[in-house]
Amino acid sequence: MMASEGEKENLKNEFIAQLGARAFHSGWSSLLSLDPAFFSASLSLASVPRQKSHLSRKNQALISLAVDSAATHLYTPGIRAHVAEALQEGASLHEILEVIELSSTLGIHACNIGVPLLVEVLREEGIYREEITKPFDETQLKLKEDFTKKRGYWHTFWEDFLRLDPEFFSAYLDFSSLPWIKDIDGDGKSAQGALEPKMKELVYCAFDCASTHLYVSGLKLHMKNALGYGATPQEIIEVLEIATLLSLHTAHVAAPIIAELTATGSGAAA
Repeated sequence: MMASEGEKENLKNEFIAQLGARAFHSGWSSLLSLDPAFFSASLSLASVPRQKSHLSRKNQALISLAVDSAATHLYTPGIRAHVAEALQEGASLHEILEVIELSSTLGIHACNIGVPLLVEVLREEGIYREEITKPFDETQLKLKEDFTKKRGYWHTFWEDFLRLDPEFFSAYLDFSSLPWIKDIDGDGKSAQGALEPKMKELVYCAFDCASTHLYVSGLKLHMKNALGYGATPQEIIEVLEIATLLSLHTAHVAAPIIAELTATGSGAAA
C-alpha cells in the first residue's frame, strides 16, 4: 500500500526529530518518495545510536565523518551532512580536520597486509633470507622508538615494514603522527592534537570496521588501544553501529537516479 502525502510528511518530521534537518539530503528525500516503508525502516536503524548516545552527538558526527570520508567510501552527501552536524554540535575546525587526518592513514594497510605476505612468499621461495632476517640497525631502532612514543603503541605487523623499507616507514611515521603531536594552541604545552586519544582510536576503529574495508588486525589493535584509553564496550559497539549505516548509502545513491529515470522514462528499454 502506498503511503499518503500526509504519512510521508509525518515520516519526514520524525526523521528531523530523530536525526536533524541537516541530515535530510537528496538520498533520504528520494527514498521517502519512492519507498516510504524502507525509509521508515532505515530511519529506525539510524536512530538507535542517537537514542542510546553512549557517544556525544558531536562525537557521533565525527565517527560518521570518518566512515564516509574514508578512501574506501568517499560518500560526499554524508561528509557534508556530518561536517555540518559536527559544527552544529560544537566541534572545532581542528577536530574535524583531525578526523580527516586520522582517516587518511587507511592507505597504509596496503603495506600492513602486503609486506608480511611478501616476507612469507620470500621465506617459502627460500630467497632474500638475509634481507628479511637481519636485525634492526641504529636508525631502525630509533624509528621504532619514535613510533612507539608518538603513536602510543607498537605491533608486530610493523616489524617487516621497518626492516625492508625504513625510508618509507619514516615518512609514514611523520604522516600518521601529526594528529598525535600537533600543537593546536601554539603554546608548546598541548602538543597532542585536538581530539583525546580515546576518540582518535575510535576513529581508527570506525574506518577499519566499515564494510568497505574490514581490516581485522587493525580493528582489534585499535579496540585494545581505545579500551586502554578509557573507552567502554558500549562506546565501541556504538562505533560499529554507526559504521553499519554505511549500507544505507546504497539506497541514498540509487534512489535519486531511480526517481529521475522513472520520471523521465529514459530508463525504459528500447
